[in-house]
Amino acid sequence: MDRKILERRRILQAAALAMGNAVLGTNPALAAKSGVGGKNNKGTMRMPTVFLPHGGGPWPFLKENVFGAPNMWQQMDAYMRRLNMIPPRLPRAVLLVSAHWEAKNPTLMTANHPPMLYDYYGFPEEAYQVEWPAPGAPELAAEARELLEQAGIASAIDAKRGFDHGTYVPLALAYPDADVPTFQLSLKEGLEPETHIRMGLALAPLRDKGVFLIGSGMSYHNLRAWMRRDRTEIAEASKEFDEWLVDTISLDPAARAARLIEWEQAPAARRSHPREEHLLPLMVVLGAALEDDAIVPYRDVVMNAHVSAVHLGTTQLAADSAS
Repeated sequence: MDRKILERRRILQAAALAMGNAVLGTNPALAAKSGVGGKNNKGTMRMPTVFLPHGGGPWPFLKENVFGAPNMWQQMDAYMRRLNMIPPRLPRAVLLVSAHWEAKNPTLMTANHPPMLYDYYGFPEEAYQVEWPAPGAPELAAEARELLEQAGIASAIDAKRGFDHGTYVPLALAYPDADVPTFQLSLKEGLEPETHIRMGLALAPLRDKGVFLIGSGMSYHNLRAWMRRDRTEIAEASKEFDEWLVDTISLDPAARAARLIEWEQAPAARRSHPREEHLLPLMVVLGAALEDDAIVPYRDVVMNAHVSAVHLGTTQLAADSAS
């Protein structure tokens, strides 16, 4: 049987087991290995998982007349500043999967004090003076790597990697004191959705150890359309895809996972994501909360694009102004 079909069947069986769906069958050994099947965050202290749009470049650190129209980032700013209210308690650490890091195998940051990585160009000087000196979490990175290896997922470590803007843009707003240990996990080259859901499944036990898992990307990311300033195309494609995404998130866990694995079949899929690296962090946080309830607490329009955030394992809203 085709390897991709086997991978998809494995993920859907795990989702089916978690929600007690007899239609797809059950696999207790898989659930025990992956950590699925537990209760969601209602009435527990388990950490939720979040997929968020991190916006364009270093937008929070620039004057509005330099990057973006007046008030364009207002709702996103408010949303990110309230991210620290989502977990039921102060996280032991944040594990962030950034769209801006890909590696041959999933790679974990292990620096005690990660440096800054200004992974953009062409911005004013202040964009390269941003500091967010959060400590790393090498011991938890080692635990995460062990979980990946136990799940049969080859991994690697990087002791020199710094925080890229997919990390420090949202977290400098959410945790301005930089007092929460933070480490990053890369995407895996090839960008297969089922592989990244499996990564999340493997990492799910970290949620019970106080680790707040965040996927940082964008629900719309078409640089060519933005460079052409094709406002109509951006607005139309992003709205079609965003509506599909919101509808998908509302489905039961197995159906939700199945549709996200086949995301290329969505309306305006490749018009919204010519390359899917900004969508793949969603797959990881979904996998880590495969059986949990999901909500879309934040929807917005930035740079003419409709974008959304997804939270799993919580009913807490992070912004008063979801559009």
